[in-house]
Amino acid sequence: MAGAVSIAVNPTVIHRPEGRNQMKIRYGITTGLIVGVLAFQPQAFAQSALTPLQKRHVSGFVSLELDQQQARAGGVQRAAAANGNLLSAGSAAATAYTPVDNDSCKQTIGSNVKVNQNCLNISDSDLQGRGQAQNETAIAQDPMSREHLVASYNDYRRGDGTCGVSFSLDGGEHWSDSTTPNGFTRGDAFGGVAREYWQGGGDTAVAWDTKGNAYLQCQLFMRGPGTTNNPDQSSAVYVFRSTQNNGASWNFPARPVVEASTSTGAPFEDKPYMTVDNHLGSPFQDRVYVTWTEFAADGSAYIWESHSNDYGEHFSPQVLVSSQNSSLCTVTFGAGTPQGTCNENQFSQPFTGSNGTLYVVFANFNNTVTGSDNRNQILLVKSTDGGATFSAPIKVADYYDLPDCATYQAGQDAGRACVPEKGAAQNSVFRAANYPSGAVSPKNSNMVAVTIGSYINKNSNESTGTGCTPAGFSGSTGINLFTGTKVNCSNQILLSLSTNGGATFTGGTTDPRALPVVSVQRKVADAFWQWADFTRWGALTVAYYDRSYGNDDTTGSLDFSASSSSDGVHFKSTRATSSSMPLPTQFPDAQGNSLFFGDYAGLSALDAIHPFWMDTRNNDLFLCPGTGIPGVPPQVCGAVEPNGLKANDQDVFTTTIEMGN
Repeated sequence: MAGAVSIAVNPTVIHRPEGRNQMKIRYGITTGLIVGVLAFQPQAFAQSALTPLQKRHVSGFVSLELDQQQARAGGVQRAAAANGNLLSAGSAAATAYTPVDNDSCKQTIGSNVKVNQNCLNISDSDLQGRGQAQNETAIAQDPMSREHLVASYNDYRRGDGTCGVSFSLDGGEHWSDSTTPNGFTRGDAFGGVAREYWQGGGDTAVAWDTKGNAYLQCQLFMRGPGTTNNPDQSSAVYVFRSTQNNGASWNFPARPVVEASTSTGAPFEDKPYMTVDNHLGSPFQDRVYVTWTEFAADGSAYIWESHSNDYGEHFSPQVLVSSQNSSLCTVTFGAGTPQGTCNENQFSQPFTGSNGTLYVVFANFNNTVTGSDNRNQILLVKSTDGGATFSAPIKVADYYDLPDCATYQAGQDAGRACVPEKGAAQNSVFRAANYPSGAVSPKNSNMVAVTIGSYINKNSNESTGTGCTPAGFSGSTGINLFTGTKVNCSNQILLSLSTNGGATFTGGTTDPRALPVVSVQRKVADAFWQWADFTRWGALTVAYYDRSYGNDDTTGSLDFSASSSSDGVHFKSTRATSSSMPLPTQFPDAQGNSLFFGDYAGLSALDAIHPFWMDTRNNDLFLCPGTGIPGVPPQVCGAVEPNGLKANDQDVFTTTIEMGN
């Protein structure tokens, strides 16, 4: 059967693992000019109200969740096979499937610690990932207690996506799961009903205040017709508080940041992110900030902000972030401009300095390009009055987004960018985009660092004639093209610095080809989905997916690394993963290639570096064909995808890298 998982007929033998000691150790797609008609997979009606440009900007998580084909089919179907794909008794899959003595599925792989503590659900093969996966990570450390951490992620254990969260009381060595009570919220904003029951959720963030409270931000939405028989297409962003119990439980119901009641799919509230000003002595100490993108019916995509000065109990009316008629924004794509010419934006991140200044950095697509150039820009605004008003946008840097997947990966994942591996293989098709992540030095409130992924960078070697060169846009999707993709191109993580409190940035007048590369590697290879943070001593740290180890760059396998710098110029890197991760296989297309494992990855670096990533080293398991029938007890088998990859799970892992190691 075409597109079928090949499931081994022999059962897995499962043993309880012995205990081990543990070592410490998002979607703006490049736009430019719209050319031609976008080629998309069938979409649920909930996306039909979005323009083609908005569909390209909507986060990968939402795109997957609202995709009708994925919702109904999930990619592949089960078929028996005669090849033996046994999972050994001591395998990672056995550990992740069977509880250990403390009734959890706790597991380490080398120095890496699994954060989600669920045992693997045995999902039908046409629903790979559903009921199983965790991805798209965020992590935060309590500024008043280095032993306390919370971590959040998209969590598919209930079948549909929801906002998953875990907590650690020992500096990240051991983790426990808690449950987010987000099945329903109050229904006042949704027609005055008692309750609004939500079908999907994710796009999380976590943070702490200075009083020992943890916060979880969660996006929730309804799928709409085409996927369900419910016409509701509402969306919203909420914040939960863990009141002085370190992330073990959360208040119910969640407190609304923004709620959009609609049966047409617009407006749609997307890609939120949260921060808390947890700087002692700040004039806005413990204020909670949330930013997000609103996709409106007029085709615009503005960034908004809301804040709470009462520990997340109530949030202010929304405040426009991307609000200026700026000379930086010259192409409006025929979309509405009710809030100014910077009307196409995505991937906002709020962060604060010790003096109380709030910064919001985001990807913007309203810049003019000429010829074969296909760059976009990162903009930043700041607020000095607690999020009540914002400055005009400042240019942080130009950047080059990832290439059109359909062009370079045999027509796969049409309408999205991805990170193609080098060489002949064409299995790396998970949707991806470059974005900014920023932080302020706790030692110098004038030093603002913003990291950016860019496909064109100082390692592109364009002058040699055999390097990586911009080549305009795809005529069918409008997404970036490059000469040298799959041969000479490597995405890199760049740094743009401000030493005057965000008034100007080094990248504002410097081409991406001349900006410092944060992702220091043994060999030049793709680095993407970074997050940045400063330690309390003022060292800048950045974590990111990294294909510079082994043969990752040709197989598409993945590692995770962390870089650090004390001067913002010289970086050293550390491998976070103890071994390479195979390409993901959950949420597959008909070929077995994974379309999704998140939009971003997390990092916290207050005292030690805590990178946090989606991990595929545990195997996916299925019911063995020919078992679970009268007279034949059910048995569990591994599987091989149509592309030849062993089916794997999506877990979330972390490690602890002590400064100085």
